[in-house]
Amino acid sequence: MRYEDGKVDLKVTTRDVWTLNPGFNFSRSGGTNSTGAKLEDANLLGTGASLKFSYENNVDRSGSSVELSDNHVLNSWTQVGLSYGNFSDGEMRGITVTRPFYALDTRTAGSFAALNDTQVDPLYDQGKLIDQFQDRHELVQAYYGWSAGLKDGWVHRWTAGLTYDEHAFAPVSNINGTTSLLPEDRRFTYPFIEWDLVQDNYLKLWNHDQIGRTEDYELGVTASARLGWAAAGLGSSASALIMNATANKGFRAGNSTLLLNSDFSGRLEHGSLENGLMDASARYYVEQSKNWLFFGTFAATKGWNLDLDNQILLGGDNGLRGYPLRFQDGTARALFSAEQRYFTDWYPFRLFRVGGAIFYDMGRTWGDPPLAQPSLGILKDVGFGLRFGNARSGLGNVIHVDLAFPLDGGSGISKVQFLVQTEATF
Repeated sequence: MRYEDGKVDLKVTTRDVWTLNPGFNFSRSGGTNSTGAKLEDANLLGTGASLKFSYENNVDRSGSSVELSDNHVLNSWTQVGLSYGNFSDGEMRGITVTRPFYALDTRTAGSFAALNDTQVDPLYDQGKLIDQFQDRHELVQAYYGWSAGLKDGWVHRWTAGLTYDEHAFAPVSNINGTTSLLPEDRRFTYPFIEWDLVQDNYLKLWNHDQIGRTEDYELGVTASARLGWAAAGLGSSASALIMNATANKGFRAGNSTLLLNSDFSGRLEHGSLENGLMDASARYYVEQSKNWLFFGTFAATKGWNLDLDNQILLGGDNGLRGYPLRFQDGTARALFSAEQRYFTDWYPFRLFRVGGAIFYDMGRTWGDPPLAQPSLGILKDVGFGLRFGNARSGLGNVIHVDLAFPLDGGSGISKVQFLVQTEATF
């Protein structure tokens, strides 16, 4: 409100929200139901710690888990997270201790994380299970980061660390009685160096991906590049150059916002790119009025010599809403979606904000991955639905209730898909 003699007067407006989040969960996408129950408190006994108990039963597994985390241990910037899960296909145990780059001007950061996870990895095609195998994953990673802080609106950060990453596979029974394909075990131990770039340029919007909430969008350039070297002589299954990179940028013109995102990962073994994966997406928003918004998105994925446990799938659970989940398998995919969104002023019982959408999806896959049938080409659907944003919850989730109608795909799929999902966005 005022700045004078090195002092700032601030006006702070607060809004109480519920941090206790109990309930039963039901979701349906791609013709498949998922159920669960959970009890979560994001501010346990007023300490700022989060405790979550949950039970889930979905197409892949059933079981229970518990998670405990605190982002400000002993009133510091140190974050600690503990997790344990007992599922029908295995167990999961994890721990993280992190002091992040919590602000643009933060100068140092560090982390230690360990994960032990056993699960059954399924392979799908045309909505059906075609193979599966057990995957025991062990991951240990530690790093230290440093930065000169915020300089002229830009931040450069460097991180050096060490990673141990192992996957061990075992056969399990599938619909044919035995595993058809089994990935080779892989283990990579490697030091890495990472460079990150952040531009200080953010935008505050309203009624875009949330309902009745202030939303922050990053318009500045963000980029990162990580390189690691795994040597076979030091216990890795093969000598490899491990690569990861990301790049993002946003644009604002008039009432329109465009967000571009991309990432790449893979490893170079014996001069060949293995498990290479590139994703790119564009999200476009046009504010037509206080209550109306047009949204369009295009996303594409390309894979090179993918590991058998890494599928590129397209279906009702990842954007093609009129089709069964995991309906198409390929080595590349593309998806376009357009939505006309409407944000009502209806606020029943001062609990939920209500919105609606009419949408169109179009996508396809390419390539010939193992065991998959040929691609069905371009698939399209149309639909409509309601959106419910819980204004009293601190989680910011949005419940989707949709009807979607496939326009292609043959006579073997349902002519209407009913979807109920809890998403992070509209």
